[in-house]
Amino acid sequence: MARSRKSYQKKRPVKRRSDGRFHDEREFKRDIAGKSSADRGPIKQTPQQIEAVKHLLAGIGVPDERPFVPDDFQLEALRAIETQDVLVTAPTGSGKTWIAREEIRRILGKGKRAWYTTPLKALTNSKYTEFSLEFGAENVGILTGDRKENTGAPLIVGTTEIFRNQLFDALRQSEQVPTDFVIIDEAHYLSDEDRGHVWEETIILTPARIRLLLLSATVGRAEEFAQWIGEVRGTHVKVINRAGSRPVELHAAYMSKDLQLFPLFDETGGFNRDLEQFAKEKRRDHYRRRRY
Repeated sequence: MARSRKSYQKKRPVKRRSDGRFHDEREFKRDIAGKSSADRGPIKQTPQQIEAVKHLLAGIGVPDERPFVPDDFQLEALRAIETQDVLVTAPTGSGKTWIAREEIRRILGKGKRAWYTTPLKALTNSKYTEFSLEFGAENVGILTGDRKENTGAPLIVGTTEIFRNQLFDALRQSEQVPTDFVIIDEAHYLSDEDRGHVWEETIILTPARIRLLLLSATVGRAEEFAQWIGEVRGTHVKVINRAGSRPVELHAAYMSKDLQLFPLFDETGGFNRDLEQFAKEKRRDHYRRRRY
């Protein structure tokens, strides 16, 4: 005869409380286990390490104010953009946005309209704030997936996807896109595996009457890129290549959990071996967590 399922179930152990009443073990509260090892104190930096940090931080700060003098590549780009498309390749911090800002100023002064596209919402918000202060909030609008403000303004800042969608809408409705000048920031996104088609469609669909200013710090094979743009748009594209190092130097460092700075590179430009102690510590912590 088959026994019922209940006959197989084990009874939960019942324990007596200090007051003589019974309860099951679910009511017990276990103490939290102590630390498996004592906390180590902060690692004391050697005099050599302290000097390395001083050298790392030297020169960081706000430079002395001086009259602004545009570089030759900036002036060359401004002259070219009046009559043709322009692709500017220059390191970060070299002043690519200044070119766009000055051309926007000229466009708005003539009563025309402009679009500034970026690949990121955060960058779009930043440029919207910057241009609102520069040209007046009443002259600047923003279009992203999250924000839609002052869309009738002569200058619109938005994501590239939004501008691409406007091009599609204008094509379906046999209308003209209401702009005379488009800046495509971070133009190297054309090579992005997932989103690159958006930049490709934007370049192809933008009417030839609308001049393009493409900005990038990392675009590869700029001449080949410009040739393709000219072929699909039927325009001439001027390449402005500002070669060289970054005008604003980068200082790389590692901050430990004790809030101590260690330069990422030593005085010879090689990897700072002082950082190996943190890699060993991380491996020990990982092993300890797996063990316990």
